[in-house]
Amino acid sequence: MNRVIYIHDPMCSWCWAFAPAWSKIRNSLPEGTEILTLLGGLAPDSDEPMPEEMQGFLQQTWRRIEGDVLGTKFNHDFWKLCQPRRSTWPACRAVIAAESLRAGAGADMTTAIQHAYYLRARNPSDVSTLVELAIDLGLDEKSFEALINSEENRAAHMEQMAQAQSLGVDSYPTLLMQTPQRVLRLPIDYNDAEVTLRAFSTVS
Repeated sequence: MNRVIYIHDPMCSWCWAFAPAWSKIRNSLPEGTEILTLLGGLAPDSDEPMPEEMQGFLQQTWRRIEGDVLGTKFNHDFWKLCQPRRSTWPACRAVIAAESLRAGAGADMTTAIQHAYYLRARNPSDVSTLVELAIDLGLDEKSFEALINSEENRAAHMEQMAQAQSLGVDSYPTLLMQTPQRVLRLPIDYNDAEVTLRAFSTVS
């Protein structure tokens, strides 16, 4: 059986831009296709303010995406209302924790993080924000708080990152197709899901 592997970070702006295309791809894959989602990780835990140079680079990236990817929006007030930190691993662990508490909640948490960050100018580097999102998703607050920074959850994230690295993935989003014989990188077009779907049908 062929398997599609999606590697992402919920605080990756290009993953946010790819979200509509990824949704269409998921819903259009042949019935029975296995989908494996792996959390990468752009930046480890940090309480240090994001350097101004990095803030400028990311603001430029947001503007570039708005110009290049049809329909993608960002709330640029984030840079005025929040204290940015280069720290995405907590958000990755939040997705894994949510999935551990309820099947399917990992994808819901990814969407919640993206909407909070990119549309509502909230900071997913803060665990308090992630707990609020978990509550909004109907997850048990105490269970989520206990799990997100647990050794078990940290190990699960490290294992997913190691698996992604073993597949040669070093950027997000990345889509792979795994067959019994090989692993292939699927092309991504942020404006056209059909590019990926055609490639999948050709090699499957």
